[in-house]
Amino acid sequence: MFDDDIAAISTPPGEGGIAIIRLSGSEVIEKANRVFKPRRLGVDLTQKEGYSLTLGWIVDGEEFIDETLVSIMRAPRSYTGEDVVEINCHGGTLPARRCLETVLKTGVRIAEPGEFTRRAFLNGRLDASQAEAVIEIIRAKTDKGLSLALKQLSGKNSNHFHELEDSLISINAMVEASLDFPDEVGEPDYGEVKSMFASIIGKIDQILAAGKRAEIYREGISIAICGKPNVGKSSLLNALLKKDKAIVTNIPGTTRDIVEDFINVRGIPVRLMDTAGIRATEDVVERIGVERSHEVIQSADLVIFLLDIETGITEEDLAVYESIENRHVIVLVNKEDLEEKRISEAQLEDLFKEVKVIRGSVKEDIGLEELEASIENMVLSGEVQADDMEIMLNMRQKQALLKARKHIEDALFALEDVPLDCLGVDIWGALESLGEITGKNLKEEVLDRIFHDFCIGK
Repeated sequence: MFDDDIAAISTPPGEGGIAIIRLSGSEVIEKANRVFKPRRLGVDLTQKEGYSLTLGWIVDGEEFIDETLVSIMRAPRSYTGEDVVEINCHGGTLPARRCLETVLKTGVRIAEPGEFTRRAFLNGRLDASQAEAVIEIIRAKTDKGLSLALKQLSGKNSNHFHELEDSLISINAMVEASLDFPDEVGEPDYGEVKSMFASIIGKIDQILAAGKRAEIYREGISIAICGKPNVGKSSLLNALLKKDKAIVTNIPGTTRDIVEDFINVRGIPVRLMDTAGIRATEDVVERIGVERSHEVIQSADLVIFLLDIETGITEEDLAVYESIENRHVIVLVNKEDLEEKRISEAQLEDLFKEVKVIRGSVKEDIGLEELEASIENMVLSGEVQADDMEIMLNMRQKQALLKARKHIEDALFALEDVPLDCLGVDIWGALESLGEITGKNLKEEVLDRIFHDFCIGK
């Protein structure tokens, strides 16, 4: 428990149905009671049970600030593990600010960013991995990203790390027994120890691989749509966005700047960019657009290259493809619904060896499902997820796992060639690294970094 009481507005600024002022600390119920006038006479917040709601007003002396519902959560059964009060006032900047200012007059201080979650961690309500999941939930861009973050918050990620710790502790017990009781126990079974080390390394590699797969659901990717003018790029952007974002006409060169928006492709956050048609032009504005298109294409994670089945593969098409063929590319042959087709399978096989080619029609919504499936497959590198493990890792957790793996590798390499006490050094090094993930071995500056990006009120 902490000596001081904290408070902050926990809802975003702006107009809304309600705003919430959250308080946490050993005396927050008593302090909230000083500025609360219940609608029903004789009600005292300090006598209310946990998980209760009380209707009344926040008052500053004789002045009524706002009508509110006050919820009480008593320690240790609260988010922070301390007594928690949440004042539900009317939404809007002014009511929430006035209620907070009134609460602060009782001696409560403004919370620092992430301080409620930090207290939850320090009071043992969450481990470090679960605390970091909170910010992942807030920042999730897709249902899949949210699902992975919720698994982390529930402690499923931590279970994997605890299993690794248990295995290392078992090995360390064998080593310690041999050191303390050499005559009775003798040397450890090196074959068993070697097998256990190998299993731990395999488990770490499995977690790292799953974390790499999940990373894409947090970070997302950028996709550039490119091709010659009037090939259907803007129509494809609109079709994938399911709204008219880009202007579509039959006049070549309509798009002269980058048009972009964000979409969700099978759980993957995608920044989708429609580029200007790439061609040689004397038009100054269009030429600037073409130059920007080249820049965007080079920085994109994936490029969708459009062809027009009606015009066939022209010199313009070949010139565009030559500038992108070293990128990750999906070729979409557009206007497949038209009767006149001037692109043959033989041409596609000859020009786009080992490149995914989709025949479709943006206008008729043909091939878009296959396109989304191809994007997902390319982004995830087509990896078979036989282990079915889903786990989200941030950079700090990944580095801690790699450090633990290095300690175990060193111990495995030196097995039988070094004294047992030296072996124990690497085992404890691995355990300390894993402890950094769950929070058992965290320095103050690391804690500061974890909660640095949290919003005030969380």
